[in-house]
Amino acid sequence: MYVLVSEADPACHYTGCTADLHARLMTHNAGGCPHTAKYRPWRIETAIAFRDQQKAIDFEAYLKSGSGREFARRHF
Repeated sequence: MYVLVSEADPACHYTGCTADLHARLMTHNAGGCPHTAKYRPWRIETAIAFRDQQKAIDFEAYLKSGSGREFARRHF
């Protein structure tokens, strides 16, 4: 699970989940993801490893909710 911040617009963040963070960051910065292409380049703000894939997916979903976005704003 990861949170990216746009270097072009530091107020813009993206939350996602991947097994290969380095490759995923390269995809975001190459414009391979339509949701993040216009805010390139990106840098990693926070990365959290989970042993259980479902827990990572659940935490990603939480961070995309209203209370989760506020949690991330305060703690990340």
